[in-house]
Amino acid sequence: MVHLDTLNCGMKDDDIEEELRGTVEVSARLLYGLIHQRWIVTSRGLAKMLEKYKKADFGRCPRVLCHSQPLLPCGLTDLPYEKPVKLYCPRCEDLYSPKSSRHGSIDGAYFGSTFPHMFLMVYPHMIPPKSPNELAGSASGAGTSGGGAGAGPRRPGVGPTANMTEDSLISSRNSMPLGVGNTSTATSALKAEKYRPKIFGFNVHEIAKLQRWQSAVRDRQISRLEAIDRGE
Repeated sequence: MVHLDTLNCGMKDDDIEEELRGTVEVSARLLYGLIHQRWIVTSRGLAKMLEKYKKADFGRCPRVLCHSQPLLPCGLTDLPYEKPVKLYCPRCEDLYSPKSSRHGSIDGAYFGSTFPHMFLMVYPHMIPPKSPNELAGSASGAGTSGGGAGAGPRRPGVGPTANMTEDSLISSRNSMPLGVGNTSTATSALKAEKYRPKIFGFNVHEIAKLQRWQSAVRDRQISRLEAIDRGE
């Protein structure tokens, strides 16, 4: 990788005026970061990052069901001085902030928004399974949540709401608190942000197709919540 001394073009300290020294150092650091963004998506850069990924140098996902999945650094934008670096989990496909404040202050543009998704396209064998095989047996052996041991899947028409009419179901839902405070659930859902993976500014095809379906389902759910808020 390019060293900061190289970016100074071999200039001696005496050749730089004291007033310009800080400006030169900031500019050199910015140039180094932007070169790093481009270098890590080259074949040599991806190979180096693969070594770090295997050693989990960038940390592990804090989500319990991700089972300490190694993370990849990711920028939310390719433009400097906008947002700090985040950590992308290939298993849950969500973003997390670095635990260290020193790492959290690194500019996200020094890694860019393309790197983690380019990395997984070049090394598809590093994409973790969404449902680990080792958990399949225990999940099938255990009952549904709150159903007790040996409880099977709940069938339609069986359960505490089986004998309730449609009007009583709607009135019971209307009596339930929605959202937090005076904010409705539909309003909260509309404000929720969703991370969209991109490579050089373009949506990843397979993920984009899935997210279009997810957005359609989300819009239908928000419409249902708004109808409940209106008392329909």
